[in-house]
Amino acid sequence: MLALFSPPTGARVFRAIAIAEACSWVGLLIGMFFKYVVVLDDIGVNVFGPTHGALFVAYVVITLLVARQYRWSVSATVLALVASIPPLATLWFERRARRSGLLAEPATA
Repeated sequence: MLALFSPPTGARVFRAIAIAEACSWVGLLIGMFFKYVVVLDDIGVNVFGPTHGALFVAYVVITLLVARQYRWSVSATVLALVASIPPLATLWFERRARRSGLLAEPATA
């Protein structure tokens, strides 16, 4: 299999996208709060909605690529994908993956 990136790079990209996806969730939630409660202006949603959508897709794609490269189990991969749905759960999963060795350099076969 031809790798798109080296394992350490994959882990760094996964971490960066997980953090960015969580931050965009926060921005979108703040934008929704301002739209529906405070100002009734949707600029925050117009900015963070598409940003969060793009980062969500990027997180799903990088998760699938890293899961394959690091040979994650199906349950770990599904958990990583499910973590993209609740706000800030990608941060939790990234920390869990790092601590449990899911992002440790894979053994060559």
